[in-house]
Amino acid sequence: MLQDQHVLVFGAGRSGLGAAKLLSDHQAVITILDANQNLDTSKVLAHFTEEEKKKIRIALGDLTKELLDWADLAILSPGIAIDHDWVLTSEKHGLPVWGEVELASRLSHGDILAITGTNGKTTTTTILGRIMENAGKDTFVVGNIGTAFTEIVDQTHDDSVIVAEISSFQLESAPTFHPAVSAILNITPDHLNRHYTMENYASVKERIAMNQTGSEPCVLNYEDEMLRAFGDETGAKVLYFSSEHVLEEGIWLQDGVITYRIGEKAGQICHVKDLKILGVHNYENVMAAAAMAIAYGVDPAVVTETVTAFEGVAHRIEFVCERGGVVYYNDSKGTNPDASIRAIRAMKWPTLLIGGGYDKGSDYKPWIEAFDGKVKEFVLIGATREAIRDDALACGFDPEKIVLLDTFEEAVARCMADAEPGDAVLLSPACASWGMFDDYEQRGDVFKELVRG
Repeated sequence: MLQDQHVLVFGAGRSGLGAAKLLSDHQAVITILDANQNLDTSKVLAHFTEEEKKKIRIALGDLTKELLDWADLAILSPGIAIDHDWVLTSEKHGLPVWGEVELASRLSHGDILAITGTNGKTTTTTILGRIMENAGKDTFVVGNIGTAFTEIVDQTHDDSVIVAEISSFQLESAPTFHPAVSAILNITPDHLNRHYTMENYASVKERIAMNQTGSEPCVLNYEDEMLRAFGDETGAKVLYFSSEHVLEEGIWLQDGVITYRIGEKAGQICHVKDLKILGVHNYENVMAAAAMAIAYGVDPAVVTETVTAFEGVAHRIEFVCERGGVVYYNDSKGTNPDASIRAIRAMKWPTLLIGGGYDKGSDYKPWIEAFDGKVKEFVLIGATREAIRDDALACGFDPEKIVLLDTFEEAVARCMADAEPGDAVLLSPACASWGMFDDYEQRGDVFKELVRG
């Protein structure tokens, strides 16, 4: 399909390199274009074998007409927006532009079970991956969760199941992406600096189901009004999950019991007290994964066994330790206000909360309004610390409980010094980590090191 095709890969980051390796395996001729003119090209080429290097060149700087005339196809990394000059210029030139997920899904084999949503993607994807593994499927878990989809394509076969965490950035450039089962967990404000409006953001998320047919399930959150409206519009077969309503079909929480009726199967998964993860949002993640698995044909007994053994994922309301009667939780994956609302609601103790980071243009007032008297000290850092403080004051939060600091280390040390037995210290920033850390994982790892040290 791609043999001897001239393919332009935008960006020399991890996604771009993964795409280039896959293209090389399929005998394409590749140019990797990166805007950084000071990039060390030898480090980029070190990722490839001597044989692969014969068909790969690197161009630095801007997109030229020469490159456009040379290329048959362009591959886009998720970090490059679809309104970037390179993309608009390529499309104007008549050059097809695919995202890495589009490329991977075209070349892979087997069924794709795909999950998107503002929050809960990683937890739900991890749970579903474990269910499919326990069901004896040849399972690959990919996406933002750590392994790029492009990295596993050539290991797949017709009986494989690919459980994929898919972001809005990836869905922007995946026109033929076609999961066998999909899920949208929720849609709340996030990445508006990239998508501009909630309507745009929602429509991008909804693209996950755009190629599904009436026999292919799309699992949606019944408590999300945008998704309930989408359920009336999509051509996919809709299955809802609900934490507040009993449903005629789907999966729901009733008197603490996760109950389902999907096709001819009906029964109970478990009581939530049998789960090891905290919070209603996690019960919703379990329900979404369970619905996808059962709709795909997995034995519900396997689902029950898996979800009751699941202990959570790193950086998502992750228990770190207890020291001096104080419990420490790492929610570094709380990179937007809605995610951090879920974390503070899960806390059962007076809480010292660390927030702030990179500015994605979020409104922090709903987060602060969800504190419900739990936050005894609010420690703020990063580019957003003043904006969050101003929103907190506008919400009537006690100014004496707000602390602005310069570094992450200072914030952790302050909370550890001020916490008393019976308190919790929670890292849940409601912001991305960029500017202070490479990613939320590094931020969470540093928090755990500081607390345990």
